[in-house]
Amino acid sequence: MSHLAPGPSPYPVAPQPAVAAPAWAEPVRGRSASGSVFAIIGIVIGGLVGLLVVAYLALALGASVLAIGSLLALVPLAGVLLAVRWVDRWEPEPRGALWFAFLWGAAVSVAIALVVDLGVELAVAYSQPGGAADEVVRTVVQAPIVEELAKGLGVLLVFAFARWQFDGPLDGLVYAAVVAAGFAFTENIIYFGSALIEGGAESLGATFVVRGIFSPFAHVLFTACTGLCIGIGARRGGGAGVIGWFLLGLAGAIGLHALWNGSLAFGDDAIGLYVTVQVPIFIAAVLLTVALRRQEVRVTRRRLAEYAAVGWFSHAEVELLATPAGRRQARSWARAQHPPRTATMKRLIADATHLAFARQRIATGQGAAVAVVDEQALLASIVAGRRALLR
Repeated sequence: MSHLAPGPSPYPVAPQPAVAAPAWAEPVRGRSASGSVFAIIGIVIGGLVGLLVVAYLALALGASVLAIGSLLALVPLAGVLLAVRWVDRWEPEPRGALWFAFLWGAAVSVAIALVVDLGVELAVAYSQPGGAADEVVRTVVQAPIVEELAKGLGVLLVFAFARWQFDGPLDGLVYAAVVAAGFAFTENIIYFGSALIEGGAESLGATFVVRGIFSPFAHVLFTACTGLCIGIGARRGGGAGVIGWFLLGLAGAIGLHALWNGSLAFGDDAIGLYVTVQVPIFIAAVLLTVALRRQEVRVTRRRLAEYAAVGWFSHAEVELLATPAGRRQARSWARAQHPPRTATMKRLIADATHLAFARQRIATGQGAAVAVVDEQALLASIVAGRRALLR
């Protein structure tokens, strides 16, 4: 057995009375290994499928058109990913899992949609020689069902193989947004390339305005329904019950997607539809996201206060590690040291946040056995981080 005593504060705090430190077993980072294996396998598979999708697009659009479409598609993608980064900033998700989510959306989900679309075309051609699938049915029914199911499966896979990465609805929202961002990126390439081929620069410009400026978050808003519901299921204990939450979220995602596509298919006032349909949904999503962010702050502060009560942190440190203003102060202190200790401080803040959510899982009985192992590992990392900051 090793005794991990709370280290001294690496930044100025008010003096606190000495408290006996609890004893902990030697920590083992079991979750990192399983998470890394999942991420590596998923990234490899997603990368291989991505190469096939790129080859298909190069044949369908031509290399030069593909390059132009890809560059333009980077613009809305950058905006979406910056927003996701802000949402994910308080308790960042592992980069490997985020890369898997992006590749699933950009490659695997697109491949599924393309294969289903091809299958429908072949079925129609076989049953009605010379006929074609109804465009409205494809837009309002087929696309929402197939695309949302394909994207939602990516979020469900993250939950299934890396359960410890799901602490609640906000985590589900982050993974859903990254999957959707990947899907929208590839879909935009197709739309931009097709517009350039069929109508030249003028058509391309109009398409870019509609998809790249007016509705870059459309897919994110749809798939967010699925991610949020999976996150709710995870917070309620996970297990088979998550499937029910997944189906509920999927129904919401399909409904929103069909509403958006249908409004465009049957309406003739694009600006009016944007203001009356997309903007209210977007504002509601922003307000919900802010509320979930604040909830994460409250959880972090409450759970770290429990560790402060037994001596792992001072109460002043809890304020520094569990509030936005305190974190800014801590990072500012780290930057002012010689040499700067910014990276170490960021790691300490991240470990403290993950520790709070590990404690939350223990307190609520959700994956408590794994959470206890995580707790031990994170406490050891926090002690090491403090020592590094004081070096």
